[in-house]
Amino acid sequence: MSAQQYDEIGEAYEGFKALPLEQYVVVPSFLAAVGDVRGTSVLDLASGTGFYSREFKRRGAQAVLGIDISREMISVAQQLEERDPLGVRYEVGDAAELRALEEPFDIGLGVQLLNYAQDIATTERMCRGVHRSLKPGAEFFLLGQSPDFRFDGPPPDRYGFRTELTGEEGETGPQVRTTALLDPPVSFVANLPRREVYEKCLGAAGFSELTWIPLTVSEAGVRQFGADHWADFRANPPLEMLRCRA
Repeated sequence: MSAQQYDEIGEAYEGFKALPLEQYVVVPSFLAAVGDVRGTSVLDLASGTGFYSREFKRRGAQAVLGIDISREMISVAQQLEERDPLGVRYEVGDAAELRALEEPFDIGLGVQLLNYAQDIATTERMCRGVHRSLKPGAEFFLLGQSPDFRFDGPPPDRYGFRTELTGEEGETGPQVRTTALLDPPVSFVANLPRREVYEKCLGAAGFSELTWIPLTVSEAGVRQFGADHWADFRANPPLEMLRCRA
């Protein structure tokens, strides 16, 4: 499901980061959650066009490997690396069938990763693959749609995204269509795993110290739009982060 739809999005995916929700909430929240990466090795799964791979390399990570199932996404990431060489490595790969990596990593990233597993067995296989690829005690940071998001609550439209149920139900949770309100708009479909799916699959793979972390509006976002502008986001956060330890 994910490879084909992301092959079709390609370079437009880079435009997501300019939308208010990404620019003023998601990116600063995720960077802050991961924290200091200087001298570490970072494994970025579902790396897309390499936004976080590049960002953490710029922030001092010693080695970064980005893996994505979409050949087109990796092609864009490699073009960006050629244009501005940072020393990030990229490869096409399925996180559910993760190859044995040469060296285990200090930090793992999974931005919009587990929501693309079609069932619980695949989710658990992804988690086991990540766990196997990290050093003992390494941290794994995930970001995805909040399991508590209310589809009848305040929507995130004013922040650049529309999210709606498709009416399909998967084993891990309902299927959701998210549209980035770019010109033209870009949509993609994924599942919305229930909270216990994350917790059980990560636990079964050997992860511990699972902590859910809310996203917060950055000071720049409040300065740019005012505090009241973010009331819908605060009332019904569309995304959430999760940290755990290998």
